[in-house]
Amino acid sequence: MAAYWVARARIDDPVEYKKYTDQVPAIIARFGGRILARGGPYRIMEGPENFSRFIVIEFDSMEQAIACFESPAYVEAASFRRSGAGVVENVIVEGLAP
Repeated sequence: MAAYWVARARIDDPVEYKKYTDQVPAIIARFGGRILARGGPYRIMEGPENFSRFIVIEFDSMEQAIACFESPAYVEAASFRRSGAGVVENVIVEGLAP
């Protein structure tokens, strides 16, 4: 069953954050992920405006999405973001049965 990695991000240091975003698409692809939305135009319909970048990634399964997030390659890439370049809220949610 498909799973979706949904992220909301606020970028505080674009130079350091780019070190993260430059690596992530290849890591996601290695786990079969498909980026459906990444930093495009958006409109907040309800709720706080704490984030300014929105990302949706589809995986074939929840296990693949979690394996990607917990992989050494992703953890290393995320270290740039986690060191103060930005704030991200990540959620992995399983999709509905077809």
